[in-house]
Amino acid sequence: MVAAQSPDRVAVLETRLLTVTPQSPRQWGSMSPHEMICHLTDSFRAMLGQRPVSATAWSPLRRRLVRLIALHTPLPWPKGIDTMPEVNPRRQGTRPSTFEDDRAQLLTVMRQFVAPDARYAPHPMFGTLTRQEWLTWTFRHVDHHLRQFGA
Repeated sequence: MVAAQSPDRVAVLETRLLTVTPQSPRQWGSMSPHEMICHLTDSFRAMLGQRPVSATAWSPLRRRLVRLIALHTPLPWPKGIDTMPEVNPRRQGTRPSTFEDDRAQLLTVMRQFVAPDARYAPHPMFGTLTRQEWLTWTFRHVDHHLRQFGA
């Protein structure tokens, strides 16, 4: 994994995203590569407050524990976990359109997300995060899905 403070981490993710094709073989889960692109775009938009999502009804202890494990340990994220309906392209999320256009939108919103002046909504599972935790979330979430498609 790229270190959390690495300025090159978005460039690494962008390069890996460009290797994904509509035919990239899925390693786990049920999303297609194109649906994964839409899921990531919707997730970034939700965390920027541009797309409404419902918060998870977790206790404060569970929220802190899951946040600690997900953002502050090297443990891999679990595979095959259902995503929120609002960012699921088969439910309430954005439906795939044109692969290259959808990927370009993802790259644009990802750059907006990591911009120094970005403002974030509370994470629906983790609550309020520091900027460093948001950057870690960015890398870990995108990396998780890129590994899903061998990228």
